[in-house]
Amino acid sequence: MSLNKARIRQLHSLFAPIMLLPVILTLITGSLFQIAVVTGKSEEFLWLLEWHRGKFGRINLEIIYPFVNAFGLLMLAITGITMWFQTRPRKNKSNTFKS
Repeated sequence: MSLNKARIRQLHSLFAPIMLLPVILTLITGSLFQIAVVTGKSEEFLWLLEWHRGKFGRINLEIIYPFVNAFGLLMLAITGITMWFQTRPRKNKSNTFKS
């Protein structure tokens, strides 16, 4: 494995476990709050919206939480797509035009 491939894998494996909790939390709280809106009970579940935005009781990350989520997901997407392109089999052009 080349040094570049190893670095990309390292970067991906670093970001994946860090981003797991924020992404799952954002996904679950956003979906559950939407269900509360559809059922007309959004007022009872405003705490879900606070968690979704990054406000966890006394810990208020609302200013940076969306950017952390976006940056982490972008890094995972870039490194994941890069690894995928690196593992795809390449066509052998020399064999395509032989008689």
